[in-house]
Amino acid sequence: MTLDETADPRAAARPRGHPRRWATLAVLCTSLLLVGVDLTVLHVAVPSITRHLMPEAAELLWIVDVYSLTVAALLVTFGTLGDRLGRKRMLSAGFAVFGTASAAAAFSGTAAQLIGARMLLGVGAAMIMASTVAVIRSVFPDARERAVAIGLWTAAHSVGATIGPLVGGALVERWWWGAVFLVNVPVVAVVLVAGHRLVPESRDPAPRRWDARGAVLSIAGLALAVYALKRLGGDGAVVTAVLGTAGIALLAAFVVRQRRASQPLLDLSLFADRRFRVATLGVLGCFGCYTALLFFLTQWLQLVAGHSPVSTGLMLAPLAAANAAGAVAAPWLAGRTGHRVAVTASLAVFAAALAVLAGGTGAPVAVLVAVLVTSGAGAGVVMTLGADIIMSAARPERAGEAAAIQETSFELGAGLGIAVLGTALAATYRAVLPAVPGLRPEEGAAARESLGAATAVAARLDHANAAILLRAARNAFDQGFTVVMGIAAVVLVATSVLSAVLLRGGARRGA
Repeated sequence: MTLDETADPRAAARPRGHPRRWATLAVLCTSLLLVGVDLTVLHVAVPSITRHLMPEAAELLWIVDVYSLTVAALLVTFGTLGDRLGRKRMLSAGFAVFGTASAAAAFSGTAAQLIGARMLLGVGAAMIMASTVAVIRSVFPDARERAVAIGLWTAAHSVGATIGPLVGGALVERWWWGAVFLVNVPVVAVVLVAGHRLVPESRDPAPRRWDARGAVLSIAGLALAVYALKRLGGDGAVVTAVLGTAGIALLAAFVVRQRRASQPLLDLSLFADRRFRVATLGVLGCFGCYTALLFFLTQWLQLVAGHSPVSTGLMLAPLAAANAAGAVAAPWLAGRTGHRVAVTASLAVFAAALAVLAGGTGAPVAVLVAVLVTSGAGAGVVMTLGADIIMSAARPERAGEAAAIQETSFELGAGLGIAVLGTALAATYRAVLPAVPGLRPEEGAAARESLGAATAVAARLDHANAAILLRAARNAFDQGFTVVMGIAAVVLVATSVLSAVLLRGGARRGA
């Protein structure tokens, strides 16, 4: 017995963790950092991809957020499969799929190929994320060590998402857009070998039955609903309505099936807790607005303000730093004000920052930096405390399911934020962009798809017509950007009001 155990008899009673638990955590955090980076690394590469692959507006949105939507749709399914087949096996398979998909994405020659590769990346990321929480709970039986481990694991994903634009900017400027994917391959190779040596195998001794029909209903319903959402404002209103209705019907059938099943794929009774519902909605809305801000601001900085990819990444560095600071300060803030006040105030602060952007983008650089710092800090607090409320609202034996819902809310928020707000921006852009004289019909149609496409069309015109087209397209995108920021601010205000009204009760101190 050590001196510490003699001094504190409770130490001897603590369960001993796996001897390689911290090395295992390092592997898991590295993998989640990579998954987080891939969520946003593509943002600064969008202008370059648009010039080379010429995607339509809907295809561009799919390229960006099919990754997060795929992750959201498959997390619960792969979590259940990992319990049955082995979490280490699922984790290793996820690494292999992620590395293969990264190489395929790097050398895609068409928008459709890139969308498919990004979808496969999402499959690999879902396999990785679905296994990591269960592995952490297995190798960290001590509650205090496990809390630290889960905190570091969560931070790794958030940090990865916030540094993604900076990493992407450096790679695009030094090489080409495919480098943002190709850089994953050597990292995945190292993590795959380290994971094979360090991560222990574990299974659920009494795994739940895998509901294949429920998994199909959830994936198909989500895919159809989001696809219909992306078609809004375009041609084919009847087809869009049919697809959207079919998607909603499939999701409703999934909910009914889960409520009746004795061993559901996703236990929806967790949502009976008011705090759980509000916290999940808060995380989904906040992370959706946060990733949308990252996505659209990176395009605005490059295509309208004229910054280089590296300069754009550096401009977003205050957002990343403030987000990390907000996440670290969240427990301290909650300990002094309570979760309800901290979450409500942080959502309101984030909304106020986006409202400034909605007022116009002609503000000085100092104002833009202040807006980014405020947005990052507010989002960091909300995402940290929201995740804590979700986990605290569930009983210990339901912690795994609560964690799956927490992860799904992050990824689904990222996908839906870009899908919904991207549709609004595209519709505003098309409505505001005037008819530019001197363009052939096919050139005019291409220019109306996106600002990146208009820039590519302008490169083939004479100087006078190119200047007219670029000025009109940048003005249309600028107006669309302010509309989107206004919508996001309204969403955050509504979420803040819900939090103020419904986040009552529960522990006041600590996160």
